[in-house]
Amino acid sequence: MSATMAAERRAEEWTPPLDADGLRIVLARITAWKPLDIEAIFDDLDTAIGNQPPPVATSSALVERLRAHLKQLSDIAVADERYPPTAKMVQLVERGLPIRREHMPADQQQVAGLARRLAFTLSDLVGELIEARYIRGDE
Repeated sequence: MSATMAAERRAEEWTPPLDADGLRIVLARITAWKPLDIEAIFDDLDTAIGNQPPPVATSSALVERLRAHLKQLSDIAVADERYPPTAKMVQLVERGLPIRREHMPADQQQVAGLARRLAFTLSDLVGELIEARYIRGDE
């Protein structure tokens, strides 16, 4: 058998791991992926639960960022079957789900309250992930 025929036969035997739809899903996930920015998380936590209340003008944007941080860290907590989340991580992820889904209140005081609830859950989860070495606190 010639080298060309052997190469053609090997090429025919190979089956790609994903079809076109699977590749589109992977591409969409890669395109939407944002690296973990632990400094931004800590900055937003400080804004939400620090000594000063969050500024009214930016509180809605803060809530959206906290929701995104909580989702990203929740995904990290449960992402790898080989390293299952601790019971505390599961509890925090489950506690965060309804808070992340809450509608944005019209009242600014309630927006600040939502930001604080998100921040306290996020703070607990980030601490648990750092302690379990899922993430580093200095990334």
